[in-house]
Amino acid sequence: MTITLKGEIRDPKSKLAAVRAQGFVPAVYYGHKEKATPCVFEAKEFKKVWKEAGESTVVTLEMPKGKMNALIYEVQVDPVKGQPIHADFYILEKGQEVTVHVPLEFTGISAAVKDLGGSLVKVLHEVEVKAQPENLPHNFVIDISSLDMLDSQILADSIALPKGVTLITHGTDVIAAIAVAKEEVEEAPVMDLASIEVEKKGKKEEEAVEVENQK
Repeated sequence: MTITLKGEIRDPKSKLAAVRAQGFVPAVYYGHKEKATPCVFEAKEFKKVWKEAGESTVVTLEMPKGKMNALIYEVQVDPVKGQPIHADFYILEKGQEVTVHVPLEFTGISAAVKDLGGSLVKVLHEVEVKAQPENLPHNFVIDISSLDMLDSQILADSIALPKGVTLITHGTDVIAAIAVAKEEVEEAPVMDLASIEVEKKGKKEEEAVEVENQK
């Protein structure tokens, strides 16, 4: 499946706020042999492609100079509105391996959670891999149904890698595990017997003084 995104070259002197107000996402593309070039993409189309491709799937940029394969390298998001306000694209070279972070998608039901009262802890949400651009996976599906005991874990090296893909993340890194909530035992307060004895003694002395005064 080919994901395409049509863009235009942007005047470096253009004001980014004005570009966004016109319904575009300002961006830049660059690569090992490609100089940084300002560009723009329709916001609606960019968000659609970004959602579909993420940052680990090749996108074909259709620019005035021709088509180029690229990865969405970085996206800046407005912290209030949650909308993309700028994007970086890395232009790929044929035959060049790239290193990317591939997201993890969790599926299945853990018996340790359902039947044994454990809690699922997702330690990693992405792993780093190296591959030729055409071999890059969009995501990895992690089946948590294998977590059937309270000490169960899923390690990174259990991921079934497609041909031509090398795992960079350490194979012993934990992807998901079952945690057991520890019961808090309320400790009984420690009684200070010495202070109790002193208090009783003092009370008896006070009572004796009162009796003496009443005589």
